[in-house]
Amino acid sequence: MSSLTPKNRRAAIVNLRRDYQLWLMILPALIVIILFNYVPMYGIQLAFRDYDFAKGLVGGEWRGLHYFSQFIHSFQFADLMKNTFFISLATIVLGFPAPILLALLLNQVRWVRTKKLLQTIVYMPHFISIVVMVGLLNVLLSPNTGIVGHLVAAMGYPDFNLLASTHAFIPVYVLSDIWQHGGWNSIIYLAALSTVDPSLYDAAKMDGANKWQTIRNVDIPVLVPTIIILFILSMGSVLGTGFEKVFLMQNSLNLPVSEVISTYVYKIGIVSNQFSYSAAIGLFNTLINFVFLYVMNGIAKRNSEISLW
Repeated sequence: MSSLTPKNRRAAIVNLRRDYQLWLMILPALIVIILFNYVPMYGIQLAFRDYDFAKGLVGGEWRGLHYFSQFIHSFQFADLMKNTFFISLATIVLGFPAPILLALLLNQVRWVRTKKLLQTIVYMPHFISIVVMVGLLNVLLSPNTGIVGHLVAAMGYPDFNLLASTHAFIPVYVLSDIWQHGGWNSIIYLAALSTVDPSLYDAAKMDGANKWQTIRNVDIPVLVPTIIILFILSMGSVLGTGFEKVFLMQNSLNLPVSEVISTYVYKIGIVSNQFSYSAAIGLFNTLINFVFLYVMNGIAKRNSEISLW
C-alpha cells in the first residue's frame, strides 16, 4: 500500500502548486545533484566485478566481496587506516574548534571598520589554491632557504627538515589547514551570532557580566545547534582526508605517515590501472564514513534532540 494517502497526495499537489516558484528556483541544483551524485552511482558495481575495457562497467566477471577482502587482508591496510584516522582526528580536534573561537573573538570587536578588515584578512587564505598553498609551505619550510627552516636551524636543529619529517607532517598539514580555512569556516558561526538579540548583551552588562561570562551564557548557547549540525556533517568525512594537499605534500621520506586511503586509491586505480580494486577501497571508505555519520547523528539526537534526520 502506498505510504501517501489520497489526502496527503492532494496536500502535496496543493503545496507544489502554491510553491512552484520555489521549486523552479532549486530545480537546477536538483538536476546537478542527480546528474553528478546519483547517476554515477551505478558505477559502484565496479567494486564487485573484474573490470574489462572491452566489456564495460557491467560486463566483467562478478567477484563479489573479493576486492574488499583483498584490501582488508593486505599488508598496507593497517597503516592506511591508521594514517587516515590520525590525520582526520587531528584535523577535527584542532581544526573544528578554531573557526568557533575565531567567530567568538571577531564578534567581540565593536569597531565596524576594524571588524571588516580583520574578517577580510582571515578570509583571504581560503582563496589560495591547494597547489599554491603547498608551494608556500615548500618555500617557507625549506631547511636551506625557508624562513621557518632558518628559525629551526637557529634553535639548534640544522638538519631537521619539516617537509620530510614523519613527526612534523601531521602538525604542518593541520596547522596550515587551519590557517587557510579557519577564517572562511567562521562565517557560518558569525551568521549565527548575528541573530542574538542585542538586548541580551545589554542585560548581561547590567548584571555585571564580563566578556567571558557574556560569551559563555549568551554567545555559546546560540552556537550550540550550529556546532552540533556541523560536527555531525564532519563525521561524514572522518576518513575522507583531502587528496590534493596530502598528495602534493608527500615525498619518499614522509610517506610512512602521509599515505592515506585517498592517495592509495589514486595510485592503485589511475597509476596501476586496478580499477575494480580501487573502486572497492573507495566504497569501503565511504561506508565507514556513513557509519560514523549515522552513529554521531543518533548520539546527537538522543542527547540534544538536534540532528540531521
